[in-house]
This record gives sequence, structure tokens and C-alpha cells, in this order.
Amino acid sequence: MEKLLGYLRLTRPANVITAVADVLAGMVISGYFLVQVDLWPVLLICLSTIGLYSGGIIFNDVFDAELDRVERPERPIPSGLIPLRAAIIFGSVCFAGGIFAAGLYQPVSILLAIAIVIACLTYNKWLKHHFILGPLNMGICRGLNLLLGMSILTTGLADWWFLALIPVVYIFAITMISRGEVHGGSKKTMVFAALLYLVVISCLLYVAVAQHYFLLILVFIVPFGLMIYRPLLAAFRNPEGRNIGKAVKAGVIALILLDATWSAAFGNWQVALCIVLLLPLSMGLSKLFAVT
Repeated sequence: MEKLLGYLRLTRPANVITAVADVLAGMVISGYFLVQVDLWPVLLICLSTIGLYSGGIIFNDVFDAELDRVERPERPIPSGLIPLRAAIIFGSVCFAGGIFAAGLYQPVSILLAIAIVIACLTYNKWLKHHFILGPLNMGICRGLNLLLGMSILTTGLADWWFLALIPVVYIFAITMISRGEVHGGSKKTMVFAALLYLVVISCLLYVAVAQHYFLLILVFIVPFGLMIYRPLLAAFRNPEGRNIGKAVKAGVIALILLDATWSAAFGNWQVALCIVLLLPLSMGLSKLFAVT
């Protein structure tokens, strides 16, 4: 049982839920639920993102094993609970499962799944500690995940692919903040992140107005803004590691509200509510398993 929990800890279950929210939002953006009712492709894409995200998180710990022996010795690999070789195999199986699930649907989906694997490994192995390219690479992983959801309907993907730039900006901000989780950060970083958050919210509002769903989006975007800005303000006032960790955790879990907001911006309040229901699940898992 202890080893099983160790493997679960490696995948960061609370974070995996946010990946599912990403692809659901992508499906709404593509217009899939307006023309289709078949849930089999929905299940395949959701299984794909679960495998891909889990693999990326596992390899994050694999490549950070030596650093974690100093900074986070309680993690499964440095603590000795999960051998490094076993973690590599587990991460590889997750990646393979994610690609396989996407491949059962259509070629575009499998290409995006492969791109996500490449982006994850590139970040974990080479770019994680680069000041600009690291956060950018991490953002690209999330942008590709939104595109994976859009790939459920290729015509929608062709029309709306550029919206994947928004999660790139959002995750760039969170990744910049996370640099100070262990040793503390700077107030300038918090201000920069706050501005990037504002860019994201402005883009969401613009899309909602263009789609004529401004009032509907307010139901979701207001709690989203509160969830990300309140801990960020606390981190700005006192940029110590603990406060920064809370801001990062809130930013990651708030992805669910961001994805619900996307759905609302495209008029699908039903899926938006379904995505919101993932929030208490993710928050509950975040109390049991680490988010960062």
C-alpha cells in the first residue's frame, strides 16, 4: 500500500485532474459537443491526457532526483520508496499509454500527444532552470494539451488553434512564481505574474464578448480571478517560500476554473459546470498529495 501511494504521489493526482479539464475545454472550443454526442472520443482524449500529464510529472521527479535529495528528500524517489529505474519505467508506460489512447482516435491527436511528450522531456531534461525558456516550455505543454482537446474535431482545431497561446501565458506566469518555492522569491516576479494573469483574463473576456456570452462568463471568471490573485497578493506582501508555494498551488488548481471559463466563453454552460465539479476533487486530492 505504501508503494502504491508512492506511485500515486509521483503522478500528482490533483494536477492530473486539471489536465482533464484542459482537454474538455478544448473540446468545447472546437465545437464538438454542438455536432456530436459520441462519448468514446471524449474518453480516449481524457485517458490520453491523464497518461501524458502523469508521464511528464514522473519524469520531472526522475530528472530532479539528485536535487530533490537536498531540497525535497521526502519525495518518493529520494526517500527510496520508489527506485529510480522503476520510476523511469512507470513514466514511460504512462507516456506510451497516452500516445496509444490518442492514436486510437485520429492521426492529429497522436501527433499532438507525441509533441506533448517531446515538450515534457525537453523541459525536464534541459530547459527547466532556464529563466525564460523554462517557463515558456512549460506553457507550451499546457497549450498543446488544450490543442489535444480541440483535436477531437479537426475543423474546430483549424479555426481556434491560436487560443492555445493563452494557457502558455498563464503557465509561464505560474512557472516564474514557482522559482521561489524553496528559497523565496522577489516582489518583481509577483507583479510580473499579476500582469500576465491580467492578460489572460482580458483575452477570456474578449473572446466571451466576441461570442456574445459576456454575462455567462462572469459566473466563472470572477471566482477564477479571486482564486489566483488572493494568494498572489499574500506572496507579494511576504515573498517567502511558503506563501509562494500557496500561490503556485492555487494557480495550478485554478486551471479548472480557467477551463470552465473557456467553456462559458463559448456558450456551453453544461460542460462548464461539469468542469467546475472537478474542482473539489482536485482540491481534495491536493490535501493528500503534493501539487508542486
